Order: sequence, then C-alpha cells, then structure tokens
Amino acid sequence: MRLGILGAGKIVNEILPVIKEIDGIKVRAIAARNEEKLKKLTEEYQIEKYYLSIDDLINDDEIEVIYIGLPNNLHYDAMKKAIEKGKDIICEKPFTSNFKQTEKIINLAKEKEVIILEAISHRFIANAIKAKEMIKDLGDIKIVSLNYSQYSSRYDDFKKDIIAPAFSKEFSGGALMDINLYNISFVVDIFGPAKDVKYFANVEKGIDTSGILILDYGNFKATLIGSKDSIAKTSNTIQGNKKTMQIPGSVSTFEKFEIINTDGSKESFDFNLKNKHRLYYEFVKFKEIIDKRDIKEANQLLELTRNYMEVLTKARYFAKIYYLDDKILE
Repeated sequence: MRLGILGAGKIVNEILPVIKEIDGIKVRAIAARNEEKLKKLTEEYQIEKYYLSIDDLINDDEIEVIYIGLPNNLHYDAMKKAIEKGKDIICEKPFTSNFKQTEKIINLAKEKEVIILEAISHRFIANAIKAKEMIKDLGDIKIVSLNYSQYSSRYDDFKKDIIAPAFSKEFSGGALMDINLYNISFVVDIFGPAKDVKYFANVEKGIDTSGILILDYGNFKATLIGSKDSIAKTSNTIQGNKKTMQIPGSVSTFEKFEIINTDGSKESFDFNLKNKHRLYYEFVKFKEIIDKRDIKEANQLLELTRNYMEVLTKARYFAKIYYLDDKILE
C-alpha cells in the first residue's frame, strides 16, 4: 500500500510509528502547511517527499491510498478530490461536518468504486469486538452510561480567545465531535440508530465544550457524556437485568473490561495483543480490506459511519450548534 498523508498534527504523529510496525504499508508522501513540521517528519520516518499543497499530494500518481488527518471541516473537500482521482481513502473521525456531506461522499464513493474507511479505533480493537459479542449475556438492557471527560490542554487558551480547531465552529469542532463520538459510535454499533436524540450542551462562544447526549432506544436510554472543559474518572457501564458490563477507561483504547453478576461477583477480560497501540488494529484491518478490494465490508463500515453522522448532526441541531458547512449545504 503506497500511502499519502494529509496533515502533520497530533493524530498524524500518533499513527506514523504505528504504521512502521505493519508490513506492506509504505508512506510515500505527506502534505501540510508547516514546512518545518514536514521536514522533521520526513526525516524521522524516512518519508520520501512532502508537499505544501493538499492538491499536489492527491494528484501524485505514486499514491494509492490517502490518509486524511486534517481539521474536521477539511475532510469533505479532501475526500471529494481524492475520490475524483480514484484514490482509496482512510479518513480520521469525524467523517465530515454533517450528515448531508456524509451522504454525498458515500454516494460518490460507490459511484466511483473507491474504498473509504473512517478511522475510529475501537471498532477493530480485540477487546471491543469481544465485548460487543458478549452484550447478549447481560439480559434485557436497562441503562447505558458512558463518560469520557478529559480536560483539554487547549481549553485555557480558548477562554483567552486563542481558538484551536478542536474548539472552533469554523473548523467543525466541539466536544461532541471530538470526544463524545467515541461513545456514540460504540453504542450505535451495538444497538443501532436510536428512536430519539437529544443533546444538552455547555456552550461557550457558540461551541460545545462539554455536554450530555441522550439516546432513546424505547425500552432503555443511553447517557453519553463528553467533556473537554472538566475532568472525571472515565467510566462506562452497560447494565442488564442479568449482568453488567463495565469498561474502565475510554472505549477509544478499550484496554480491558469486566462482567459483573447481580451477586457482585465479577470476571475480568483482556483479549488485546500485548504492547500494541490502539491504532495498530485499525490499520491492519484497513490494509486487509484495501488489499482484497473488499468493497462489501467497506460499504458495511460506511453504513455505520452514516449512523454516527446522523446522530451527531441531530444532536448539534437540537443544541442549536451550527457550522459554516451546514449553511453551505442547505
């Protein structure tokens, strides 16, 4: 797989050492605006070349697959251009700014027969896969509660009007899109689309810095908390009338989980490979799908992405949080 990378931020710095561990993936080029960062990354990871233009990398005939690690609002245009060039795509979460953009990209990808995959780590982590299989052992689901609260190093700057993309309306940021999406995708993977979506957000300068999302499944409710302006012990529980599943830490890493019986006894589980980064699993899977040209599995994953983006868009609109991209597509 000849890979080209768009972006040079935090997530790109996280994936590059992971990619080096996987046979058959070669990063041929990287593109971003900051030439100093690009020079450092090309030297450290033996990347052949860099571009200061997104278009130049997309137009590079040596690149087969494009990884998009750009700010959220740039995902749609980058994917659209890559699809038109017949490139397969791995796009960081969130997939796009809103549901309409996601629909357009999915339809275009199917028309052009390219593979597009959204990078959401837990979907391929061994513990998460096994935990989803064991949900049936819990009995009738009564309560689902996930809390991912992580005080952002950029929040103090945000209060001083130094706005990073993660806190920017223009860049399609906010706690829902940046951090609560992990909770949303995990719950929606298991239970499917909810009957109703409500988002009660703490909004500052037009963006949600934290909030509580309620997914109504009729016979039970799911409460999903995502916070970038405060901290709490990350805790996740799925409570059934027979057993409860408890997941310590974020579902994005899924380091272990427990099953608790009604008598209080518990059993711990850990199916993950030792000493493997959370992103290792998804890139191994992505390579397999792309190498096999497994359009069927890629499209099944895109349907999950469609579900996440529908929840995200409904939730934002309920909280009256709007992006520039929402207006463009109206």
